Amino acid sequence: MYMQRTIPRCCLGLLGLMFCSSTAWSADWPQWGGSDNRNLVSDETGLPDSFVPGKRMPSGGGIDPKTTENVKWTARLGSAAYGNPTVAGGKVFVGTDDLMLADDPRFQRTRGGLVKCLDEATGKLLWQLVTPKRTRLPEGAHFSHQHLGGCSSPTIDGNRMYVVGSAGDVLCVDVNGQADGNDGPFQEEARYMAGEDNPPVELTADDADIVWRFDPIDELAVIPHDAASCSALIHGELVYVGTSNGVDEPHAKVLSPLAPSLIVLDKRTGRLVATDDEKIGTRLYHAQWSSPSLGQVGEETLVFFGGGDGVCYAFEALSGPQPQPVHLKRVWSYDCNPPEYKLRDGKPIPYYEGDKRKGYSTNKNDGRYVGPSQIIATPVYCAGRVYVAIGQDPAHGRGKGMLHCIDPSGSGDITETGRVWTYGELDRSISTVSVADGLLYIPDIAGRLHCLDADTGERRWVYDTEAETWGGPLLVDGKIFLANKNAFFTMVAGSQPRLLSRTRLGSPAYSTPIAANGVLYVSSQRYLWAVRQDPQVAQRP
Repeated sequence: MYMQRTIPRCCLGLLGLMFCSSTAWSADWPQWGGSDNRNLVSDETGLPDSFVPGKRMPSGGGIDPKTTENVKWTARLGSAAYGNPTVAGGKVFVGTDDLMLADDPRFQRTRGGLVKCLDEATGKLLWQLVTPKRTRLPEGAHFSHQHLGGCSSPTIDGNRMYVVGSAGDVLCVDVNGQADGNDGPFQEEARYMAGEDNPPVELTADDADIVWRFDPIDELAVIPHDAASCSALIHGELVYVGTSNGVDEPHAKVLSPLAPSLIVLDKRTGRLVATDDEKIGTRLYHAQWSSPSLGQVGEETLVFFGGGDGVCYAFEALSGPQPQPVHLKRVWSYDCNPPEYKLRDGKPIPYYEGDKRKGYSTNKNDGRYVGPSQIIATPVYCAGRVYVAIGQDPAHGRGKGMLHCIDPSGSGDITETGRVWTYGELDRSISTVSVADGLLYIPDIAGRLHCLDADTGERRWVYDTEAETWGGPLLVDGKIFLANKNAFFTMVAGSQPRLLSRTRLGSPAYSTPIAANGVLYVSSQRYLWAVRQDPQVAQRP
């Protein structure tokens, strides 16, 4: 761990009250991370220490509610769920794949995605947005993981949902679906949801109502790699979205190196307002998969963005839509790969040497491999600091990671001047941190949950969940909720590790749990559980 300087604790306390609460204004959870700063902390109380997910009904119709405990309702997803649910206005929004379309004769399965809108009280389907697979791509493109479905957490703003579809396009959708009519200007839902080369479907009240659509692939020459994963950030009248631009099929080069990594759209019309001008694609390791966050630093509102080049950027937030597209103004940059992660014997370390699957890789998958990584996690802004970790696609295996605590008050290249502390005793991580009560929690890919002093980076404890972990830890009412490939964990938050429960979900979980309106939402690859304390269960001796 390297520590350079700290912020006075009196300032930290004031800033923490201003910027660390994730649900200060609402009991809903309307976006990834709950709020603009993306800190995975909820103000909810009374959530249970454990739940029984139940058994599948013999008919295959879902979970038998009689076999569950502390479960309000369950909803069947497809065969994949990599995004995180959001809750707003009495509705639950969650992305999955299109396996559910097998029972709908109107649709042909395209190995694409689906966003389901559920009733918050009952879990019943209100409407669904089909995002078919894109097949027409430039030669060499490797946008092959669209079958993972909706990896973007829907962002809810008033009566609109903003989401990045599995095909890489940005969609603004009426939260009431087609039930209240087909709002414009977009009127091609029937053709869009049918998929390329298929006849238009007949729309029903159960279908989504797309208000506008912006396609970075057609409009900005973006070529995503594997999957589109960014979750939109709303600030004022604007939508900030990462593009998932990436490398080609043989992982040899970026096909569109000058395409933007971060774009800004008018949330009312979908018109392009701004792009970054950092040319991240010329330095991109693999793909641009991070989501933006927001924070007030002094008198400036900054947008924080983790680059696929391993650099964390801060941009000046725009005041509103501009007459013509502009470039975002970079305030600072911070290189999260220290020199020893990039150079060996004075020569650059090849990125894919760290991919355990490559025949020439020297990575033994034991967490000791040292090499460059990108930023896949979302930067979190809390108590006047930015926290972000580096990592790689989990398929690449384990390797040395690093967590950074950054002072965001500087300008220019702040790799040295903005370093508060670093923590290098963890594996690669794609997880977003949670910070509360002076402590920070982050899991690494190997499944070890690290608890650190948020002010100094000093390690308090490490708990090994013993399975691959992608999602972040949710902090609620003195508890830590965390899901991994094998189980769902509830732990006591604090300076000593204590496990409360470990629950098998029946299939892997790669997302982050959320809490809203007295309910905990937990999703596996196949089901979404709405978990709340049953008084009868709570009264048991």
